[in-house]
Amino acid sequence: MNENNYPKLHNAMWPGVVGKGPDSEPVIGFDTMLELTAAAEVDGVKFDGVDLALFEHLDINMSDDDIKRLADKVSSYDLKIGSLVAPIWGGPAMGTREQRTQFVEMVRKSCSIGQKLKEIGIRPSGVVRIDSASSPHDWAVDPVGNSKLIVQTFQEACDVAADYGEKLAAEGEICWGGMHSWKTMVDTLVAVDRPNMGFQADMAHTLLYLLGYNSPEDRILPPDFDWSDRKTLNEALKAVTKALRPWTIDFHVAQNDGTVFGSGSHDKTGRHCQALDPNGKLDVAHDAGYWLRDENGQLTKAFRHICWDGCMFPNEVMTRPQTWNDILATMIKVRQLHGWYEAE
Repeated sequence: MNENNYPKLHNAMWPGVVGKGPDSEPVIGFDTMLELTAAAEVDGVKFDGVDLALFEHLDINMSDDDIKRLADKVSSYDLKIGSLVAPIWGGPAMGTREQRTQFVEMVRKSCSIGQKLKEIGIRPSGVVRIDSASSPHDWAVDPVGNSKLIVQTFQEACDVAADYGEKLAAEGEICWGGMHSWKTMVDTLVAVDRPNMGFQADMAHTLLYLLGYNSPEDRILPPDFDWSDRKTLNEALKAVTKALRPWTIDFHVAQNDGTVFGSGSHDKTGRHCQALDPNGKLDVAHDAGYWLRDENGQLTKAFRHICWDGCMFPNEVMTRPQTWNDILATMIKVRQLHGWYEAE
C-alpha cells in the first residue's frame, strides 16, 4: 500500500510574528522560521510547504521582483507556498466606509500576490485568510447593524478576490466580532453567500467555540464539563464540525488546553499548546478527522494541504528544533489517519 502523500503538510510562518513585538518578545525572522521548518524531519518525512503572513515578515506592497525573490527563496528549501494571511486589521470590516475600503484593498493586494505566486508555480494550493478585524465587544453594541456591515465588506472582498481566482477563508476565533461563536460564524458565512467564501478551521480556536467564550448562549459543552468525559466531547466536536465543515476550505492542525490567552497586541483567543502538551484537551490526530471526513466517515478532500498553527509560544520554544519535529510527527499522524495517495 502506498504511503499517503496528501494532504501536503505545511508550517505557518506567522507564529514568528503573532503576539510578538514591543509588549512581548522580539519577532522571529522569516528566514529563521523558514530554516527551522526546512530542517524538521521525522523518519525521512519533511514539511512540504509554508503558509505565509503578508505583514511584518513580508511587505504587502512587494514588487514583482520581490515576489520572484520570495518564490526563489522558499523553493531553495524545497518547499511550496500555500495560504496567505491578508493584513486587514487597519480597516475593520464593520468600520467606516474608508476603513472598509482599506480592508478590501488589503485583500486585493494579497490576492494579487497569491495569483503571481501561482503563476510562478510555487503555490499549488491555498486560500487568502481574513477575519472581521473587529472585537466582539464592539460588535455587540449593534449585532444586527454590525453583522450587516461585516457581510457587505466580506462580499466586496470576495468579488475582488474572484478577479484573481482566489478564495477567502474566514478564520473562526472568539476574538473576532461576528465570528466569535460557531453560530455567528455560520450566520456570517450564509449571509455572505459567495462561492469563493469559506471557513478556515483551526482546531485550537474551534475547541473554544464548544465552551461559549464571548457567547455563552452558544456553548455546546456543559459549564461544569469534565474533560475526561471523552464521549461528550466527541459529540460536541461532531456538532460544531457538522455546522462548519461544509464551509471549510482551509485547515489548521493545532492543540488547545481549553483556555484563552493573548500576548503582545493580540486579543485573548484559544490558547495554542505544543503538539505534545500533556494539558492538551484534543486527541489531535483523531479529532482532525471530524474536519477531514464527512459524517459518514468519507474523506472530503476539501483542501490539498493542511497547516500547523501554534501562535504565542515563547521564542525559546519556537527556536528549538525538537519543537518542529514534534509538530511534524503529529501532522504525519493526521495524514496517516485521514490522508490519501496520489501519483505525482
